[in-house]
Amino acid sequence: MSATGGSRTLTLPDIAARKGKTPLVCLTAYTTPIAKLVDEHCDVVLVGDSVGMVLHGMSSTIGVTIEMMMLHGKAVRRGLQNALMVVDMPFGSYEESPAQAFRNAALVMAETGAAALKLEGGESVAETIRFLTARGIPVMGHIGLTPQAVNAFGGYRVQGRGEDAERVLRDEMAVAEAGAFAVVLEKIPEVLARRITQEVAIPTIGIGASAACDGQILVVDDMLGLFGEFRPRFVKRYAELAAPAEAAIAAYANEVRERRFPALDHVFGDKPRGVSGGQVA
Repeated sequence: MSATGGSRTLTLPDIAARKGKTPLVCLTAYTTPIAKLVDEHCDVVLVGDSVGMVLHGMSSTIGVTIEMMMLHGKAVRRGLQNALMVVDMPFGSYEESPAQAFRNAALVMAETGAAALKLEGGESVAETIRFLTARGIPVMGHIGLTPQAVNAFGGYRVQGRGEDAERVLRDEMAVAEAGAFAVVLEKIPEVLARRITQEVAIPTIGIGASAACDGQILVVDDMLGLFGEFRPRFVKRYAELAAPAEAAIAAYANEVRERRFPALDHVFGDKPRGVSGGQVA
């Protein structure tokens, strides 16, 4: 059962039709098991380049490669039946030219089975978005704080305050006019996110933005309490799974060192269970 109550894979028209209606539920996923867990509850699953920080221990998303995105994209695709899958285009894979972007985007879509790709940036990538969408590659935009440009921003700072709001508004209009089917608004003032959502025709997906957005997204490891190295203010922890997981690992380690694991129930005898003389299965 999908998050919208159906039993089929959601499509881009389904996502577009949710503008101004029931908010879109979006989460990241990087592995097949997590994809299976989120699939029933989410409308959109993003294979984010945040995988570099969450699973690979990187300090930012800048070092993520296209090969990494394809590897994790294929893993997530195997776990989804209902949600629409979007894959991030990593830093360096689309900025050089629209032609470069198309070559890499076509490769990622073919390899992963993604329904759409996400590009960071506003006016600077509008030409590329237009080029891709005209050639059958659906694009989700991403404006405000764009993590691939964290060095240019001088850190993970709120974008769009004061006079800077006009820049973010121009970015939003450029992305929408170029043909993006939806746009992520990251770490911008609530009032600005609300205004953009009201003015733009495509769905907005907030992360550190506003409840008025047409949808919300979080990094799944953040909201589950599994990733603790970086905890933005906009993340709500719906669970704290790191502590019980560590406790379980410690219990296992103690039992191994004390030779309490494996017990008889976890090893095999010479004969099948139930056969005379056989102690274990």
